[in-house]
Amino acid sequence: MTLGLSGMRSLVRLLDSLLQPTPLNQQSVAINVPQARADLLDLVAQLLGVLQLAAWGGIGLYLLWRTGIKLRVIGLDGTRKLADSLGALGLAAIIGIPGLAFYFAAWGLGLNLAVKPSTLDNAWWMSVALILAAAGNAWAEEVLVVGYLITRLHQLGWRQYTALFAAAVLRGSYHLYQGFGGFVGNLIMGLVFGFYWQRTRRLWPLVIAHTILDVVAFVGYTMLRGKVSWLP
Repeated sequence: MTLGLSGMRSLVRLLDSLLQPTPLNQQSVAINVPQARADLLDLVAQLLGVLQLAAWGGIGLYLLWRTGIKLRVIGLDGTRKLADSLGALGLAAIIGIPGLAFYFAAWGLGLNLAVKPSTLDNAWWMSVALILAAAGNAWAEEVLVVGYLITRLHQLGWRQYTALFAAAVLRGSYHLYQGFGGFVGNLIMGLVFGFYWQRTRRLWPLVIAHTILDVVAFVGYTMLRGKVSWLP
C-alpha cells in the first residue's frame, strides 16, 4: 500500500523511459516539483506530502506496537543520543560520498536519468519545505523498510541475510524511476543501513543519516543549480 506500490509505479516509469527514443542519460526526472501554481497552495501541498510520509511511518510503528514491539526494541528511543548521532554521521559519510560518485558514473554510462532533486522556485519557504521533505522521506523509508519489514520477516522465520536483501531490493525498487543506477545505489544503501540496524538495533542513526543525505541533495542542488557546469 505504501512503498511497495511506489516500487511498482517506479518500474512502470523506468519501462516508459526505456521505450523512448532518447537515451536514459539524455532524459531527466525531478523529485521535488511544484504541486500548485499559487505560491501558498504549493506550500500547503508540499506540507501535505510530508504529512503523508510521516503517517506512513506511523502506520508501521502502530502495527509493530499492536504485536507488542515498542519503540526501544527497534531503536527509536532517546537513550543513546550521542552514539546515535555519531553513527548517523558515519553512515552519511559512507553512503554520501561514494553514492554521489556512483550516480555520476551511472549517468555518464547511460544507465541513469539525470536526476533533479528539486525544481521548486525560489519561494521564501523552499528551503524549509525541502528539509521537511528530506526528514519525511527518511522517516517513512527507514521505519517501514528496516524497522517494520525486516522485523516482520524475522518473525516469519526468514534468515537474517535473506530479510536484509529483500528489504534492500524493496528500497531499490521505488528508486527505479531514476534508472538502473538509482536501483543499484539504493540497494547498496539498503544493505549497509539494514546490516547496521541488525547489528545495533538502533534506527535513529538511519533516520538521521538519511535526512542528512537528502537535505544535502535537495538544498545543495537548489543552491548550485545553474551555477556549476557539472550538474546535469
